[in-house]
Amino acid sequence: MHKISLTATARDELEGAEGASNGRSSRSVYGGHDRALKQTVIALCLGQKLAEHANPGDATVQVLHGRVMLSSGEESATGFLGDLLPVPNAPHTLEALEDSVVLLTTVRHR
Repeated sequence: MHKISLTATARDELEGAEGASNGRSSRSVYGGHDRALKQTVIALCLGQKLAEHANPGDATVQVLHGRVMLSSGEESATGFLGDLLPVPNAPHTLEALEDSVVLLTTVRHR
């Protein structure tokens, strides 16, 4: 059995984002190409944004640190520590309203 500390991973990825020229860092913590479920820790420094992109399947964003805004079209939702945001099945963006870390969970439909 394998255990992953999301607290430690979030801290490490935020440090990585702070040292990166693009203000971002990420690491897959579960799943991958051979599995339907994939979980990725993503750190974004204040003001950094993931450009508009499509949803590859069912997905959620759980805020591990900070505050983010998930936007799709004219709609948006702000997520704080502990919030779980369902990702819309439409093009969307994710913006860090302060230094933030999220756990992105996606399920690819086969």
